[in-house]
Amino acid sequence: MNIRRILTLSLLLCCCVVSFAQKFANLALTPQMGWNSWNKFGCDINEEKIKGIADAFVKLGLKEMGYQYIILDDGWMGMHRDDQGNFVANPDKFPHGMKALADYIHSKGLKFGLYSCVGDSTCAGYPGSRGHEYQDALKFAEWGVDYLKFDWCYANMMNAYEAYKTMRDALHAANRPVLFSLCEWGDNQPWKWAKNVGHSWRTTGDINNCFNGSKDRYGVLEVLTNRDQAMLRKVAGPGHWNDMDMLEIGNGGLTHFEEETHFALWAILASPLILGNDLRNISPSTLDIIKNTDVIAVNQDKLGIQGFRYKIVQGSVEIWIRPLVNDEWAVCFFNNSDQTVDLKYNWLGETIKDPDFNYAVTFTKNKIYKLRDLYTHKTIGTISRILSFKLAKNQSLMLKLYN
Repeated sequence: MNIRRILTLSLLLCCCVVSFAQKFANLALTPQMGWNSWNKFGCDINEEKIKGIADAFVKLGLKEMGYQYIILDDGWMGMHRDDQGNFVANPDKFPHGMKALADYIHSKGLKFGLYSCVGDSTCAGYPGSRGHEYQDALKFAEWGVDYLKFDWCYANMMNAYEAYKTMRDALHAANRPVLFSLCEWGDNQPWKWAKNVGHSWRTTGDINNCFNGSKDRYGVLEVLTNRDQAMLRKVAGPGHWNDMDMLEIGNGGLTHFEEETHFALWAILASPLILGNDLRNISPSTLDIIKNTDVIAVNQDKLGIQGFRYKIVQGSVEIWIRPLVNDEWAVCFFNNSDQTVDLKYNWLGETIKDPDFNYAVTFTKNKIYKLRDLYTHKTIGTISRILSFKLAKNQSLMLKLYN
């Protein structure tokens, strides 16, 4: 083979690699939306249950809201690999295998996700991917996997960046675009290195179905306060997001107001919206929350800037802000207390300046913004009048400001 032909083939190979890497880069241009089995079912999953979830997913109209992924978490695999070292589905839980399940989910117009782990074992003790990354990526591609959640259990002394980069390279080499979700819990500060490795990275330990947790048990508030969101937001954007973990809405641990606030703040902070409840048995109020098109639009805003906590007023009411396209703003007033607060807020004369990005607004009578209540989907006035609203314990008011 002459030098010219070698150079030509090398150039073509490089172009293919760049082109394929671009397909990965074009995933998650807005935060991913879907459903994951862990929060509700843990390892108690099976083929019938997941098909039922997929059926409910479509019946409830979630696909039209932007939710796409059905993701199996830990416990889908058998306790041992086969003689060739390949992953196998647990034969009792998934007798027809992962390819058949992926085909079923794809037939619904949805995308299929699986879970694996950096270490030798998963968190629940099933085989992990350590030493099998390229083999596993090929198997995932064969099965039709569109999403990989990659956990951090039994990592021992592994280097987080190198471990996740190895799986990223394996996914690229397998020639199937897969959204890569890093579940590293924020222990090794992935916001400093994961932007070019995966599409999202967890920022804290696992969330629980409670609003207020404890030192060792993260609730909604602990996820919000465990990391410096002001620092994390600087690296979020299209194709790479801070992941505040899956939603606990519909799992029984939150009040209606707390579920609204949970959803609103995840939207303001541009976190992936991954449902974690039993969609086959869902209350009308929970369904209204997760299908709120106005709040979802904030999460999916094309500007791609993560929001921030602006300030606290009246002792306990936190104001969370997010700049949006078209000179619009999302504002969430959150009563972080056990007492009802009679909120009074004067917009005029207020200047809101994004501390990290070049966005600012000054509210004057010369530029009147309208206020849309994103829970009632109604315009409730303008900034020319003092905002007056009674907020109960952990209740929020989410608004969009627009001209």
